[in-house]
Amino acid sequence: MIDQQAVFAPGCTVGIIGGGQLGRMSAMAAARLGYRVHVLNTAATSPAIEVSASATVGSYDDPEALKAFAEKCDVVTFEFENVSAEGLALLERYRPVRPAGAILQVSQDRILEKTRLTQAGVSLAPWRAVYGPEDLAALHDFGFPLILKTTRFGYDGKGQFRVADAAELDALEDLPYPLVAERRIDFARELSVMVARGLDGQIRCFDTVENRHRDGILDITLAPAPINPVLAQEAQSMAVRIAEELALVGIMGVEMFHAADGSLLVNEIAPRPHNSGHWTMNACLVDQFEMHIRAVTGLPLPPATRHSDAVMHNLIGPDDMARVPTILAADDMALHLYGKNDARPGRKMGHVNSIFPKGALPGELALSHLLPQN
Repeated sequence: MIDQQAVFAPGCTVGIIGGGQLGRMSAMAAARLGYRVHVLNTAATSPAIEVSASATVGSYDDPEALKAFAEKCDVVTFEFENVSAEGLALLERYRPVRPAGAILQVSQDRILEKTRLTQAGVSLAPWRAVYGPEDLAALHDFGFPLILKTTRFGYDGKGQFRVADAAELDALEDLPYPLVAERRIDFARELSVMVARGLDGQIRCFDTVENRHRDGILDITLAPAPINPVLAQEAQSMAVRIAEELALVGIMGVEMFHAADGSLLVNEIAPRPHNSGHWTMNACLVDQFEMHIRAVTGLPLPPATRHSDAVMHNLIGPDDMARVPTILAADDMALHLYGKNDARPGRKMGHVNSIFPKGALPGELALSHLLPQN
């Protein structure tokens, strides 16, 4: 029988499912702590495999590949949600999986996710499940504008349909049911919190941050969010409530809307390291990736203390990558590239953290000129 409470000391092997940049940065954090990392990925080369001790190449659904992967690991985690829940259930027969596969299933399905968030007692934007054309027609009394979202495999704005009015709703055809309908919220800003929970139930929260998007993809993160401290603490408390409801072991990103009326509404969760936590790599003694590795191996969780203010800027596609020489020549920017060769439009190639003394986050005018141009 698998010991779900087992602690794994440095020298053990952490298995990471998925070979992307989050796995890469998690592997580097694990190596700093003295762990070996074994990656399961569908291709033989990837950002995570480049920096890991070893890898298994195979499908996330292939029982033989999963068994071979598990035999090389002591504990298993994952770096993105689009991992087979069935595959994780199989892995849990061989090794502890942290966060648990049950949490992954919640985050993979927006209907289940919103149901569990409601059970956790946090506020959400008004929503309805849409299983077919009859439910779609019933949205006439739900209110407009609204957003229809696929229940699975949506990220960076993908799988969303914006509906302004009843005419647009009636014109929709061939939708990928089931869907979730959400009332569009007039919000002042998007906020997020990275919350970690250890094997012993200890919880640590990084500071509440503000996220700004461009073309549906996270553009910059401001740490800390320039908001009232009471609101920042409320956001952290909501993240803690969700982590406890799900019995999380690992780190989780909790995205929220600060509505124009002042209310705070949870949007979605991501039980893994998250793009909006990349600022911690240069503004905190222990970053989100080390905190995650500590949690999944059973090590103590240190305080999630910020020693500096930070602005994280994603480097997306060829235009941002053309700025790399200028960034490298700057005195106050920390560059993190993901080892991807093909800088396609819309593809996250890396990020840059700009660091400021604590309490000295720049204002709006300075932010507009922060990332050097060519």
